[in-house]
Amino acid sequence: MSDQQNTPRDGGPVFNGAVSNAQFAWNNETVTQNQQSNGTVAPGYETLAERVNELLRELPRYGLAEQDRQDTREAAEEVLAEITGPEPVEPGRLRRALTTLRGALAPVATGVAVGATAGAQEWAVAAIGGLTGIG
Repeated sequence: MSDQQNTPRDGGPVFNGAVSNAQFAWNNETVTQNQQSNGTVAPGYETLAERVNELLRELPRYGLAEQDRQDTREAAEEVLAEITGPEPVEPGRLRRALTTLRGALAPVATGVAVGATAGAQEWAVAAIGGLTGIG
């Protein structure tokens, strides 16, 4: 393979091996990316997986500041990783991940988060409520 074949025309990344579960954006001013885990959900955690996936789908709609959106997305992905991973669900790890996710939503729910759109506070309160008492 020549060097020219490894050089992208648009300045994007070059991969010289297998790549999976990755998201990339370049030459963008702003970008919103979401990734859902479609792995097998551990038995008994299906409702939690549905609620977290719904939260991830709705997250971009509420105009959160980039850091708030990123913190919430990462916390949600931690919960999904725990309940869809190859190892049995570890209750303590899941509890901590859920606490982190609720904590990431708290500034929005309390109205402290900057830049949230109308309805974001109610959405965050409902999301936190939906994550309480399950898992």
